[in-house]
Amino acid sequence: MLGRIFTVGGYTLLSRLTGFARDIMLAAILGAGPVADAFFVAFRLPNHFRAIFAEGAFNASFVPAYAHVHGKGGETSARLFADRIFTLLFLSQVVLLVVAWLFMPQAMSLLAPGFTDEPEQRRLAIELTRITFPYLLLITLVTLYGGMLNVMHRFASAAAASILLNISMMATLALAAFFPTVGHAAAWGVLISGFLQYFLLAGDLSRHGGLPRFAPLKLDEDVRAFFRAIGPATLGSMGTQVAMFADTIIATFLPAGALSALYYADRLYQLPIGVIGIAIGTVLLPEMSRRITAGDDAGAAAAQRRAFEFTLLAAVPFVAAFLTVPDVITRAMFARGAFTKGDAAAAAMTLAAYSIGLIPFVMIRSAVATFYARKDTVTPVKASLTGLTVNVLLKVFLMGSLAQVGLALATAVGAWINLLLVLGFAVRAGYLEIDRALTQSLAKFAASGLVLAASFWFTARLAAAHLARLPAFRDETALLLLMVVGTIVYAGLILLLFGRGWLRSLVRS
Repeated sequence: MLGRIFTVGGYTLLSRLTGFARDIMLAAILGAGPVADAFFVAFRLPNHFRAIFAEGAFNASFVPAYAHVHGKGGETSARLFADRIFTLLFLSQVVLLVVAWLFMPQAMSLLAPGFTDEPEQRRLAIELTRITFPYLLLITLVTLYGGMLNVMHRFASAAAASILLNISMMATLALAAFFPTVGHAAAWGVLISGFLQYFLLAGDLSRHGGLPRFAPLKLDEDVRAFFRAIGPATLGSMGTQVAMFADTIIATFLPAGALSALYYADRLYQLPIGVIGIAIGTVLLPEMSRRITAGDDAGAAAAQRRAFEFTLLAAVPFVAAFLTVPDVITRAMFARGAFTKGDAAAAAMTLAAYSIGLIPFVMIRSAVATFYARKDTVTPVKASLTGLTVNVLLKVFLMGSLAQVGLALATAVGAWINLLLVLGFAVRAGYLEIDRALTQSLAKFAASGLVLAASFWFTARLAAAHLARLPAFRDETALLLLMVVGTIVYAGLILLLFGRGWLRSLVRS
């Protein structure tokens, strides 16, 4: 399992790195003004729908169902099931696309009401969203193909697909002079990447099993079971995305640049979520589904336990860095061109608030896997909606005094409530045991995080004093120094607290 995690995590890391290169271009060329805010609305809307229906609800429902049909009925039954789901998925997405195109002005009034008083910004946001929205149809099919490949234990192409989004956007940004605005260039890059990702996944699947085809719609037991699962899964996936929708809506009422600060902070804290949380969850779900279908509940529980430990091992350094030195990180990554140091400071405060909820964000995919693998998509909804309710209420309460930082802080609190409830439900159902070994591991990770955070804080202060005379690249040099010191300190802490035996056992898993 660890080898597959490294495959997904490695490609995801490459995707995040190319994403940072893309965002550096965006920050330098687009800045953090009204055009940037209009583009980020256009970029977020199809991505919210994708995260809810495609990568979220669909993956949670389709992967266990496809694994179950494949394990019980063989290749022929699994292919027929995939054909019927493909047909339903394609038709529903075409209808959604047509409705979105026709009623985009009305949708913009609901989703970005703060633009109402800025007619030019509103017009631009509508125009850019009409360009980006077909990306949802393409990426939904990519998600279907990726789910089928994951059940076959083929993870590489699905994990690498998002790299094409970054490359495509960088290419169109480089040609921004040929577009009406930089926002148009970025929006067309999004759409072009949808086609590139589709052809990548379609090519891989056609070589290893064949593409789904249109099939007569028939609601047999397998399809009905899928729809019984996808409804609650949609509600569960909506938790985080509705919270981000709320961020987008509320931020349109805040001063110009708030949406951009949220975007760039989100890009940084999405690095560990994608490389760690989503990568591990992507591998864990088919693994647990396969074991539970075979009756190996103990093996499924052991796989989840290893996933928790590996998640925390990789996530702790990010939490420590984002809490203690977010200003150095945002300046080093984005403060150039049209993106000022003031913009970087706003993004840094937002990043620190987001990072309070980083642990639950990276762990939630592994935590809910025990329910989704058993085709129980109802239980996680209870936790998700509770966390969402607290999240949105806090956003309204905090936005006045803390602006976009309050939105991020509310998101972090909601994430903790979601995770703690999921873990509580799992313990109550007998799917998870919080024993002495697990609590000791949690205490060791917490201690290592505190020491690492202290080392980051002292190193940053020393770097600021000794690098002040550098004519350029002060923040970039400070960030490199923090990475070196952090690696040495954290490696020493893990060896001291956990020992070589624990690391060897984790790697062998």
